[in-house]
Amino acid sequence: MAAPPPTSVVVVSRGRPDLLPGCLAALAQSDHPALEVVVVACPAGAQAIGGHAGRIRLAVFDEANVAAARNRGIALAAGPVVAFIDDDARCEPTWAARLAAPFADPRVVAAAGFTRGRNGISWQWRAAEVDATGQDHPLEVPAGVSLHAGSAARAVKTPGTNCAFRRAALAAAGGFDPAFRFYLDEADVNLRLAAAGGLTAVVPGAQVIHGFAASALRRQDRVPRDLRPIGASLSAFLLRHAPADARAGAVARARADQRARLVRHMVAGLLAPGDVPRLLAGFDAGLAEGARQSPADLPPLPPPQLPFLPLPDTGPRPGVVLAATSRDRAAAEAAARAARAAGAIVTILHVAPGWRRHRMRFRDDGIWEQAGGLWGRSDRSRPPLMPWQAAAAPAARVAAETARIAGVRPVRGWQETAETT
Repeated sequence: MAAPPPTSVVVVSRGRPDLLPGCLAALAQSDHPALEVVVVACPAGAQAIGGHAGRIRLAVFDEANVAAARNRGIALAAGPVVAFIDDDARCEPTWAARLAAPFADPRVVAAAGFTRGRNGISWQWRAAEVDATGQDHPLEVPAGVSLHAGSAARAVKTPGTNCAFRRAALAAAGGFDPAFRFYLDEADVNLRLAAAGGLTAVVPGAQVIHGFAASALRRQDRVPRDLRPIGASLSAFLLRHAPADARAGAVARARADQRARLVRHMVAGLLAPGDVPRLLAGFDAGLAEGARQSPADLPPLPPPQLPFLPLPDTGPRPGVVLAATSRDRAAAEAAARAARAAGAIVTILHVAPGWRRHRMRFRDDGIWEQAGGLWGRSDRSRPPLMPWQAAAAPAARVAAETARIAGVRPVRGWQETAETT
């Protein structure tokens, strides 16, 4: 198989310096043989890169505008492919190589991977299209890589925490529009690139775990703190892309959706009754703000100005999968640490009798861990395993399944097989 093209990964981080080191640690385990990392961070984030200094490109940027920050990252990126990931996401070791591989086809200008939620197993985002009013539409795709054409009216949507672009095409289109400070910035790029005739690859195997961490605009539980940037970006998006006779309906629908979301949070006890009108007022103020801006032509971004800076020690390496029960956990942990110190990608399965649901995470020590009950579910869509079915998934099955998947980095999903065999 041909090596993926050299790839620059841009990480934008603002106000969350505690999350950035974990994102960089996961990137350092990439099996992509030519990977460059560009960090665009606030001053606190710039201080948090620690031992990665000198190994990555760094730009200090403290403006609350993700589109402008991404353009700053593109300016420092030298790879022909530029990928984007959030600071609260952890990429699987195969992510960058899989996401970049479709760009061997010169028709491909963008790529989107699949994203897991904070439990590391459930899907947060798979495949969708976005239309000229900013509405998402689910998209059925095959298990392998698929290529999709689009238009100025509808295109594949690339999630901001798991996407890549051909640098030359993105630069020619002017990069990201700073009018989109927080919301719909990728959708705007998707429609513009599709209108120019490029194809978008959907790559289900290119996966990240996305935590949806707290920020200035939302809490850890996803309850919004401020809807003004969303309203402003929606207005800017509609002015650029939507037919004039569709804008009012799109605004009404979006406002109704936001109100319904706030009411659900209020009913759940996550918002006070007075928070609903306050947040909606911010959304309305953002709509008015965005409506006062006229869509501007975006000048092309310059070509790379710096040489490619490969992240040291990336590329294919051995994978080690270990299974541990409560009785042999200490020994398994010691073996995992030793294998990690030797440079391997390590996944450890921590299981104990019971029905506790499974979680997958990338630990601070650089080890991937799936933990849960021996008969617990990893697939939330399946019914619970009943006690009389437990005999069909004895501990011996864990060892057998581990042997079957050895070498896959990282490991997930063993429990589904154990439940059905």
